[in-house]
Order: sequence, then C-alpha cells, then structure tokens
Amino acid sequence: MIIETATVDTSNSREAVYTFLSDLNNLEQLMPEGKIEKWQSDADSCQFGIKGMATIGLKVIDRKPSSEVNIESFGKAPFKFKLNIHIEEVDATNAKAKMIFDGDVNPFMKVMVEKPLTNFFNLLTAKVGELKL
Repeated sequence: MIIETATVDTSNSREAVYTFLSDLNNLEQLMPEGKIEKWQSDADSCQFGIKGMATIGLKVIDRKPSSEVNIESFGKAPFKFKLNIHIEEVDATNAKAKMIFDGDVNPFMKVMVEKPLTNFFNLLTAKVGELKL
C-alpha cells in the first residue's frame, strides 16, 4: 500500500526543513496532540505508542543531505513499512515537502488502515508546512 501526501509549502529553507526532519527527536512535534504516548527518541530512531493502538518504532536508514530522509519501521509494528520524506527547494528561504508511505499491508488490513494512515501522514505533512524554523 502506497500513500503519497500532498506537497506542502514551507516558509523555511530546504536546509532548515531537512535538518529538522532528519533528527527523529523532532518528529514528536509533528504528532497529533493527545494521541501519542511513551515517546522515546534519539537522532536516528524513535518509538511511541498510539493510544488504543500499536507501538511503532522508526529508524532512519538513509539521509540524502538537504533533500530526503528515508525511514523504516522496526520492532512490534503491526506491519513493515518505509516512510520517505522528500524536500525540494523553492528558493533560498522556501521549500516544499511531502511524504511517501510504503507499507506491507495485507488486503484485509488495508481496508481498515488506509484512511486513518492517509489522514495521519497528511497531518504530519501539514505540520511541516506550519513550522517556523
């Protein structure tokens, strides 16, 4: 299952957006308020629980300076997935960003998780657009 978010504009430089998103400590700031528990992170990985649902582990597997951060799941996540964050320069002080989720989701589970995951990743991306770095 692939979910591609809309591309959002930011009023931050590509380098600033990349620096923020490539450090998984910062990902907590993008999470929906009141929905996340037991957050643990360092620059390269994070683990957290989604209230009433699963515990998710994420780790950076590749960074392409100023343009891309590639993350994959680990641990007890209900399915394996990758999350690629793409950052493009608009000009010296503005950038665009989008996320692409690629999950190994069986057809039965896809029916249940596609809409909530789409909303979740669109929320994360929208919050990237609101950042003041």
